[in-house]
Amino acid sequence: MKLGLKDFILMVKNWSPDVIGMSIITPTAYRAYRTVKILKKYFSDIPIIAGGPHPTFKYDEALNEGFDVVVCGEGELTTLDLINNIELYGFPNDELKNVKGIAFKGPDGRVVKTLPREPILDLSKLPWPAHHLLDMDAYAIFGEKVRVAHVIASRGCPYGCVFCSTSYFWGRRVRFRPAKDVVDEIEFLINKYNVKKIAFMDDELTANRVFIKELINELRTRKLDIEFSCGSRVDHVDRELLKDLKDVGLRAIYFGVESSSQETLDRIGKKLRIDDIVRTFKVVKEVGIFHVGTFILGFPWETLEDMERTIDFAIRLDPSYAQFTIATPYPGTPLYEYALKNNLIVDTNWEHYTTLRPVMRGFKFTVGDVARMLARAYRKFYLRMNLLVRELRSGRLSGIKTIIAKGISNWFDDYIRSKFQESS
Repeated sequence: MKLGLKDFILMVKNWSPDVIGMSIITPTAYRAYRTVKILKKYFSDIPIIAGGPHPTFKYDEALNEGFDVVVCGEGELTTLDLINNIELYGFPNDELKNVKGIAFKGPDGRVVKTLPREPILDLSKLPWPAHHLLDMDAYAIFGEKVRVAHVIASRGCPYGCVFCSTSYFWGRRVRFRPAKDVVDEIEFLINKYNVKKIAFMDDELTANRVFIKELINELRTRKLDIEFSCGSRVDHVDRELLKDLKDVGLRAIYFGVESSSQETLDRIGKKLRIDDIVRTFKVVKEVGIFHVGTFILGFPWETLEDMERTIDFAIRLDPSYAQFTIATPYPGTPLYEYALKNNLIVDTNWEHYTTLRPVMRGFKFTVGDVARMLARAYRKFYLRMNLLVRELRSGRLSGIKTIIAKGISNWFDDYIRSKFQESS
């Protein structure tokens, strides 16, 4: 549901909350900052809390933009502790310094960051998300209404890829919920909301072999009528596991390939071998699972020829779909620190940090170069005759049209138009 400003203020007024919280990712940071300033005009006595990846790494920025407190990192226990503190002592108060995992401004205006909070090791202690607060009819895939629910089974990633904040936000230790708890939630969603599809939002659902086997057994035993998608790594699956996953409902799997260059894979910390990528894409195709490969263009050390080779590699792998994005230096990642150190960031507008707009130049390419390469990647991959025929036969051709026309071309045309206007 999209709200206008007046409706939003009216909603907050009707709720009459004791505190207001916002979860913020980098592209929504400026919108959040504009919103908090407006809220402060109407509700100056209500503490407003920021959480999520962006303020976790840019807590000083969030506080300077008007937020009263930032919850850094994993938020459930920290937020509970913070709310209990405010309820007991009011806001602001001297006891805030004893709440782990937050940042706030002290009486002298200086930023105070408390000790970090320990990660939640037993995720089963957390309640399920408040599904009843969501409009389950609001979801669509390529314009088609579908009953889909999003489930998260784990937190953390051990790999620490330089472009991804997951390892630095959730930690390098992977923590899984019990498989029974995960399937209990899925069964609840089926029975309560008539959900037909589950999208696992974990970065890597197959990271723990014991967990994934237990998940398969739970799904098989209960014989749930469900289809699901998940993310994985090419070195974490084999033919047997893919067949077992397909048998219990896996219909789409996502693999982060990122590059055709072994040097780049090593430099970004991906810890993958090109041969493993080729092998797994061959196997998943033979097993018959819809699969998506993700590819990143524009790492600072790359050349245009390197990007072209990655595009050609995607075509050679020939996944069901390919997703191309632009290397984006998100705060909290080593890539961000690298880009700052080498003066590569040319756009500091957080709203542009979408992975589809270039904000970082390379040593051998401009932002305009990588923008053109992104558009070229989508057109070169999707406008192949054999792929178009395949999509036509499968009834998914409208999806391809959406990817080409809406996913990249509109922005690219706007980008070129703006550059033309600047030069005229």
